[in-house]
Amino acid sequence: MDIVSTFFNIDVLVRSMPLLLEGLWRTIALGFLSIVLGLIGGLVLALGRMYAPKPIRLLVIAYVDVFRALPVLVWLVIVYYALPFVGISLSPFASAATALTMISSAYTAEIYRAGIDAIPRGQFEAGQAIGLSTFDLMRDVVLPQAIRIVIPPLTNNSINVMKDTALASVVAMPDLLKQATQAQALAANPTPLIGAAILYLILLLPLVRLVAVFERRLGRSGRR
Repeated sequence: MDIVSTFFNIDVLVRSMPLLLEGLWRTIALGFLSIVLGLIGGLVLALGRMYAPKPIRLLVIAYVDVFRALPVLVWLVIVYYALPFVGISLSPFASAATALTMISSAYTAEIYRAGIDAIPRGQFEAGQAIGLSTFDLMRDVVLPQAIRIVIPPLTNNSINVMKDTALASVVAMPDLLKQATQAQALAANPTPLIGAAILYLILLLPLVRLVAVFERRLGRSGRR
């Protein structure tokens, strides 16, 4: 068999496309949920690390350090296979979303913290001088500026989360990669894996280009 009929077999690709699209929607749903929850959780962790009482700050630091050092696959296996022994049984989708969210939150927390630290101290002092509460200062002065700074790294992290959804196939979740491997087995041909790679590119390339657009815009605004 030649390379075209082996890896780019159109007939096999057409027959496997329903399976691939079914997996693609699950991948998008898992990635979107994990990204949104990770953004929210990361912001809570960042604010807790910077402004909470010391015991809470130490707990947040420990959480962020541990989950940034822990491979996603290892934590996913622990969540799905080990938690049932302590009475917590999650579906493959819930296990993948939990693992991805917890690790994404740790990375996102550091991104938010760097963005907040980049705001000049004088703006904090000015806000306090005019009587703004800590909540109002963060909401009206600090976070709107910090969000602009952290958009490119947050988008990069979101791309990584979306790519890490492929690991959900380890816990038998029928995501895009899992469906592609099943289609490959049914057809005895690796073309479905090439189809999955193309779908991942269609999904993620716009996000990659979006990062470049954000970086250019922020670079221009920073030079003004």
